Amino acid sequence: MTWQPFYAGTGSAPRERVELAPPPPWRMFPRRSLHEQFVPPRGLVEAVNAALVLRRPLLLTGPAGSGKSTVIEQVAAELELGPVLRWHITSRSGLADALYRYDALGRIHAQRLEGPDGGDDIAPFLRMGPLGTALLPARRPRALLIDEIDKSDLDLPSDLLDVLERGEFEIPELARYGRDVVAVREWGGDAYHEVTRGRVQCTEFPFIVMTSNGERDFPAAFLRRCIRFTMPMPTPETLLRVVAAHLGADAARSEAAGELVDAFVERLTAGESLAVDQLLNAVHLLTGDGAPDDERRQAVVDLLLRELSRV
Repeated sequence: MTWQPFYAGTGSAPRERVELAPPPPWRMFPRRSLHEQFVPPRGLVEAVNAALVLRRPLLLTGPAGSGKSTVIEQVAAELELGPVLRWHITSRSGLADALYRYDALGRIHAQRLEGPDGGDDIAPFLRMGPLGTALLPARRPRALLIDEIDKSDLDLPSDLLDVLERGEFEIPELARYGRDVVAVREWGGDAYHEVTRGRVQCTEFPFIVMTSNGERDFPAAFLRRCIRFTMPMPTPETLLRVVAAHLGADAARSEAAGELVDAFVERLTAGESLAVDQLLNAVHLLTGDGAPDDERRQAVVDLLLRELSRV
């Protein structure tokens, strides 16, 4: 990275047009998976294999930016499980929407505009959710990320138990429908899958990764159905491997990167809340030719490595 003050704060355009530097690899769009750059910590490979063999969800706990959501991308790529289905959890997330979505108002509106025959076909008003799509019959397991499950309503982990244990669910609107077989659109694409009598039953249990930042506890009944793994505190050696995977070996070997990594680990050990992608941002800007001098360098460090728990 060659540091250059693209923005000068004058409000006037320069005589020569300034071209922005290329973005770091993790901020290129369209977004691409960084699974090849992910370096699994010790013990994670065993946890993933246990979840795969036992057909159990993998619950990953760790701070933000520790690579939890990248794990499933790496597994899906290595085992050729197809595109990762994603369910991002908020306090309003419910099990029903994750299984399927039914636009009842849209169907009523179509019936009013086109008459009963025009809105009679239920298929255009149904769509599988991310969890429902993962449970559709398939030759190979689908990969599903349930991201930040600790942000959910208190009841959601318990609501998941029956579906994850049985690997099936019912769509009541189709169970009551006049036709036995209805083609329903899958989540995240335009593919359709035929559902018979409203019943969805998986043939290969999906590989499910649930991430948690450790902000709450879960019921014992939920935990015993998961393979649990806590992302360990990173060491300077593991962080330098991460830097090398993202920015190249030269960046990782630089004196600036070593100083940033050591200071980063020291702050983590002291209990500060920091994310690995903050470190990558700092290394990207502060290594290589043209990096800012000492005074400006410290200003950039303070800006990029600001503790996450502070406003």
